[in-house]
This record gives sequence, structure tokens and C-alpha cells, in this order.
Amino acid sequence: MDNGKAKKMLRYRWLIFWVLAIAYLFVYFHRLSLSVVANDIVKDFNTSAGVMGLLGSIYFYCYAAMQLPAGLLSDSIGPRKTVTVFLLVASAGSILFGLAPDIYTAFGGRVLVGFGVSMVFIPTMKILSQWFRAKEFASMAGILNAVGGVGALAATWLLAFMTSSIGWRASFVIIGCCTFFLLIVVWFVVRDRPEDRGWPSILSIENMENAGNAKPEGIGLMEGAKRVLSNRYFWPVAIWFFFDCGIFFGFGALWGGPYLMHVYGLSQGETGAILSMIAYGMIVGSPLLGFVSDRVLKSRKKPFMICTSILACLLLFLYLVPAGLPKPALYAVFLVLSVCASSIVVIGFTTTKELFPVEIAGTSVGTVNLFPFLGGAVFMPLLGRILDMYPKTDTGGYALEGYSALLLVLFISSILALICTFFMKETWK
Repeated sequence: MDNGKAKKMLRYRWLIFWVLAIAYLFVYFHRLSLSVVANDIVKDFNTSAGVMGLLGSIYFYCYAAMQLPAGLLSDSIGPRKTVTVFLLVASAGSILFGLAPDIYTAFGGRVLVGFGVSMVFIPTMKILSQWFRAKEFASMAGILNAVGGVGALAATWLLAFMTSSIGWRASFVIIGCCTFFLLIVVWFVVRDRPEDRGWPSILSIENMENAGNAKPEGIGLMEGAKRVLSNRYFWPVAIWFFFDCGIFFGFGALWGGPYLMHVYGLSQGETGAILSMIAYGMIVGSPLLGFVSDRVLKSRKKPFMICTSILACLLLFLYLVPAGLPKPALYAVFLVLSVCASSIVVIGFTTTKELFPVEIAGTSVGTVNLFPFLGGAVFMPLLGRILDMYPKTDTGGYALEGYSALLLVLFISSILALICTFFMKETWK
């Protein structure tokens, strides 16, 4: 093996990683953005909580619908082409959303955004599996999710600032233009495999380092999908994703903002500051959990059980004490929610990848990634309907009783997620 080419490959992979990580930043921006601008959109389009919940959930329906195709496309035509084409769709959707004259056009924009950004994460995970060693995967997934946390920060604090300065419409148009510029960078920088630049594969480098002779296993697309769906250890992870991410997306990405404004009477700026704890939790918690899983606990299952237990305790506390908490406690609540419901997903994707051969990494991760977004798609409108069941306050906000019922549903869901962790397989080796 040419050591010079191997060194170039090991350096260049970081450039690819950071370009794709920036693309993932935009994914998280769109995922959480409606939480900050929800009240503005309700007023502009004169709509209800149920319709607002559906507007938030349509992103997740589109995202969920594309996860299996994302895995299949990544394993067939290649992740680079997939990311580039669908970032163009996301760019158009964001601009359309910002310019929408009515709620129907806004729905159309969110549909395009949902379809567009749905093709970033799975192709990125596929590329990471080709450019980084297996033992590096959990840590890299943690760093990637941390960058997603920066996107969450942009969707909370930065978007709140932009909205107050130039309005929510102009903000989304600008984001759409930035997405278009990014897809050009992706096309010229990213490559699917080191071999596409004439460099040795990461597998050959690992074999040289370990003096091994492992050969990749040839697996067809349909055979790969069949392997994933027939594996009994796949389903506890998938169902855990549904409930865990239903909680996170339903509360953290949409109704957490109105909760802080209606129950605690906070301003949009104060709400954005507290919601930014979601981003900080991801930025710190994602790489930390990857490190703890790889180096400290040397386990995938234990972090699942610990984080989900803490999440259940947090939601029980909020249900029992839904109002009257001091502001510092609210910061802590959303920080813990982020670490235990969002950062932990990096272990979920790592576990799924480790259940199957690397040749079907795109298909396995893409299939399991269907479930978190089904959770978001179900929980967002469900929680909105719960709020609509209770009379509004004199100021037009949703009632405390509605939020108490919402928190009870989230607590029960966290218990179901915790039960799933007991049936998971330990995949750390």
C-alpha cells in the first residue's frame, strides 16, 4: 500500500466530514425552527394549534417516508449524488415557505423541505462508514450530532434574533439561499469512497493495521432490507426511537416554545434562550455520550438505559410540577431533555450499524431512521389536539390543564421507551 496516499486519504476525510456536517446543521435548523416562530405563523395565517401541529408534523411525515429510499439510494447510486440533488429540493422548499401567501403554500414549502433534508443524514452515515474506521464510528456520529446541535441553536436563539430583526419570512428565504450554495460545495468536495480519488479504502488500511484479511460481503439491496427487518434485535431499537424522538420532536421542536410563553409568560427572546439549551445539550452531550459508550462504559445498552431512565424521571417531575419553576430550573430541564432524548440517538444509530454488515450500513440506518420521524409526525399533531381540547386563556394562550395532559402523555411514552431498552442487544465489541 502507498503510505503517502493513505495519509492523504486520512486528512481529506475530515474536509468531507465537515462539509456534510454543515449540511446536517441545516437539517436540524429546519427540524426545530417552528418552535420559535409558531406563534407568528399562527397569527399570520390565523390558524389553530391543530393545524400548526400538522404543519410541524408534515416535515416528519416526508422525512420518515424517505428513510428507506435514502438507504437504498445511498447503497446504489451513491450518497454524494443523493445529497446534492435533495439539498436543491430543500433550498427551493425553504424559499417557498418564506414567501408563502397562505397556509396551503406554507404546507407545500414544508413538504419540499422535509423531502429535501431527509436525504442528508443517511448518505452521510454511509460516507462515514467508508471513510472512518469502525471503532471511530460512534465518536464521529457524536460529533455529527453535536454539529446538528449548532443547527438547533440556530433554530432557537439565532432564528429568534433574525425573526425579531427581519421577520420569519425573510429568515427562511436567506436559509434557502445558503442551502443552495452549500449543495455546490458538496458536489465538488464530497466523494463516496476513498477509491473515487485513487486512494486506499479504510478497510484496507484497517487490515494493514490489524494484519487481517477480512473481505467485504456482497449483499443485494432487497436482501439487505430483508436482513434488517427480520432481525429481532432491530425492533426494540426502532420502537425506542419512535417514542424517544416523538417526545423530543413533539415537545422540544414544537410545543416547548408555546409552553414557556403560555405557562410562564416568557417573551420570544427569553423562550429562545431557554430552548437554546437543546442545542447546547446536543453540542456537549453527543460527543460525550459517544466517548462514554466507546471508552468508559464500553457498552451501547447501558447509555440507553441510563438516559431513558433520567428522561422518564424528568417528565414525571414536569407533570407533577408543570408551572412555578424558577427560570434557572427551566434552563436545566431543557438541557437534560436534550442530552437524554436527543444526544443519545447517536448510540442508537451506532447500535443499528453494528447489528449488520457495513455493506448495508445505508439500508440499516435508513430503515431505523424511519421511526424517529414517525414519532415526530405522530406526536406533533397529537399534542396539538390535546391542547385544543381545553379552553384557551384570556390572553389567547393554551391552558395549563392542556399542558399537564400533554406532559402525562410524554411521561407514559418515556416509560414505553425505557421498557424497549431491556430488550436491546449489546453490540459493543
